[in-house]
Amino acid sequence: MIEVPAVETVQSIFTAASYYGYVGIAVAAAFLLYGVDRIDPSTRGSYLFRLLLIPATVVFWPVILWRWALVGRMGSEQ
Repeated sequence: MIEVPAVETVQSIFTAASYYGYVGIAVAAAFLLYGVDRIDPSTRGSYLFRLLLIPATVVFWPVILWRWALVGRMGSEQ
């Protein structure tokens, strides 16, 4: 028989997913306001395009932070 996971386990998974989403929203706000121009200069002035990036930024925020840090490090070395 299949065992049903404990309520605490399911609550922990939902809590972790909620925190992941909250951090993703914060990163998306900062990135789309300040960082997207550094990664792709051709996005300057394209504010409607940034709205399309919100869902992907919320989901893939660790990759975006990593990429943003790399671009920032490369810019400071020049």
